[in-house]
Amino acid sequence: MSRASARHILVSTAEEANRAKQEIADGADFGDMAKKYSSCPSKRDGGALGEFSPGQMVREFDEVVFRDEVGVVHGPVQTQFGYHLIEITSRS
Repeated sequence: MSRASARHILVSTAEEANRAKQEIADGADFGDMAKKYSSCPSKRDGGALGEFSPGQMVREFDEVVFRDEVGVVHGPVQTQFGYHLIEITSRS
């Protein structure tokens, strides 16, 4: 079975997500941006969600994590929780 680990930043608007994504593109550290912007408790760990399998996260999140390129910041991805920036840190 596939496994992946990822970090994310959860915010309430696409604009906030795009602002954080631009800061990361300009050289800011993803973990620091998670601590600064994210509303998820994972922000304490720089947005790290640990390792998980398909089906453990909401569908929109899973589709990115198990399909898209590793090591790239994806998003904003809208889910029922808000807007995510997702960095897939590993996948097997």
